[in-house]
Amino acid sequence: MSTKNAMNIMKAIAVCLFSVIILVESNEYLNVTYQPAHRQLLDFKKEHPYPIGLWTKNAGDPVEIRDTTTINSDVFNNQLFIDTFSTFDGERIPERVVHARGTGAFGYFEVTHDVSKYTSADVFNGVGKKTPLVARFSNALQGLGGTDFPREHRGMSVKFYTKEGNLDLLCLSIPVYFYRDPIFFKHLLHAFTRNPQTTLFNPTSVFDFITLRPAFIHGFFWVMSDFGIPDGYRKMDAFPIHTYEVSNKHGETHYVRFNFRTEQGVAILTNEEAAALQSQDLEYFNRDLYNAINSGEYPAWKLEMDVMTPHDIQRVDYDPFDVTRLWKNGTFFTVPIGRMVLNKNVENNFRDIEQAAFNPGHLVPGITGSPEGLFRGRRMFYRDTQNYRLGRNHNNILVNMPLYSKTYARDGKPPTRLNMKNAPNYFPNSFNGPLPCVDEQRPWKKLQVLESNAVDLEPAWYFYNFILEDDAHRQRFINTWAAALVPVTPPVLQRTLKLLHQVDNDLGMRVAVTHEILLARAMAQQAAARAASAVPRPKRNLITSEGPPEHDNMGSVYKIEL
Repeated sequence: MSTKNAMNIMKAIAVCLFSVIILVESNEYLNVTYQPAHRQLLDFKKEHPYPIGLWTKNAGDPVEIRDTTTINSDVFNNQLFIDTFSTFDGERIPERVVHARGTGAFGYFEVTHDVSKYTSADVFNGVGKKTPLVARFSNALQGLGGTDFPREHRGMSVKFYTKEGNLDLLCLSIPVYFYRDPIFFKHLLHAFTRNPQTTLFNPTSVFDFITLRPAFIHGFFWVMSDFGIPDGYRKMDAFPIHTYEVSNKHGETHYVRFNFRTEQGVAILTNEEAAALQSQDLEYFNRDLYNAINSGEYPAWKLEMDVMTPHDIQRVDYDPFDVTRLWKNGTFFTVPIGRMVLNKNVENNFRDIEQAAFNPGHLVPGITGSPEGLFRGRRMFYRDTQNYRLGRNHNNILVNMPLYSKTYARDGKPPTRLNMKNAPNYFPNSFNGPLPCVDEQRPWKKLQVLESNAVDLEPAWYFYNFILEDDAHRQRFINTWAAALVPVTPPVLQRTLKLLHQVDNDLGMRVAVTHEILLARAMAQQAAARAASAVPRPKRNLITSEGPPEHDNMGSVYKIEL
């Protein structure tokens, strides 16, 4: 190629590159189909029209351009190379045991109603008061590389940055939980997650566990119904599950269940709709939340609380602290509190969401928690898992830091922040270290809850007959049960059908009939597949037609037939 031709080619390439640069520099979204999630990098460039600064190594010294490649250089003296790979190897931290896959956003909570009669919590008092918060949404059982569409409950955890410390409300997309005793957490998780040999989800272990602990079935009914797959995180209600004891400025107590009601309207996905969406976008839930906030369609929830007085809880004919059942209509009244709005996407997911630590034990004056055993257990093992994942100083991570904090905790693995500087590190002391307060509003009496382990199928019966609003919903519920039972092996199958009959005879019969139909269909499909595979096909001897023979470990020659 002549020099002249080469120059012409270079000029043409330069013109093309210049044209591309001009197109990008215009920052115009000529393609209107771009979603906010697609535009993230271009949005950054619009906010920062020039490079944001000088590239430095981890210690802050500037990167020289010749160090950006290791070709023909001494890699052992290239500090940028060492920085790059030593940090890359440690990028990941242990993922959460549950609720690993998720997303989140920042926002605020605004008080809309006076609830000082029930609680003295500063965050809920003062109409018009706004409190910053961070919320995290998640799937319960999926790992980081999973899908958004399994049939399971979802999580919505909210951290309020209040003047009295952080308040964490850990919510589920269904209003009941599966068990009352915290010791079952590990076993439930193992039964519902991957088999240790096959590494596959095993329906038999799920139904085996549930039928041996029938009190679990009410929560499972919610998951198997239309409520099991919401249409994204924005269109689901959320419930902190526990019955909380709250107190007002006079020390008077009430017992409440908090509810977040979505203003977008509750929307669900059928099995068919979920399968269709999953084939197109495994990250539909995360993308939907990001796009909505970035487009200015800020999702919002109304916070309310169902209330009982101490007199009420002595008169009801059920345990109001039982997380596996709903409160009965007519035994409580509902009070609106305020409104949660999410109006800002996170800038760095690892910093703001993956390192966020939510703990049911993070409460504020005026909200003293729940006296039942599950809540006490969660206060312990949530702290333990966060110490494991993030370290014992995880409350010093930026997203977890309260607005005000002065402690006698010291040292340990970073982040230690200011480490309380030179203040006294013991209590009591006479040198003006931080002092405890006297909370005159805190209740003097401590409620003791005596829990029962008796099996009670009434909540599940009520769910089937009254929560499922029509027979069409009941039929979808039955179809989901029957399909889930097809791969379940006996005798777990028989035990599950017996339990469903005990809940409601109509439910048991309809699931059994539908299961027989689906099982017969599956057997017919398998028979057809076997018949198709039995059709003889032409055989050829690979030894004679494809070259030299293959040998087994003993050195003998064998034939491979196709």
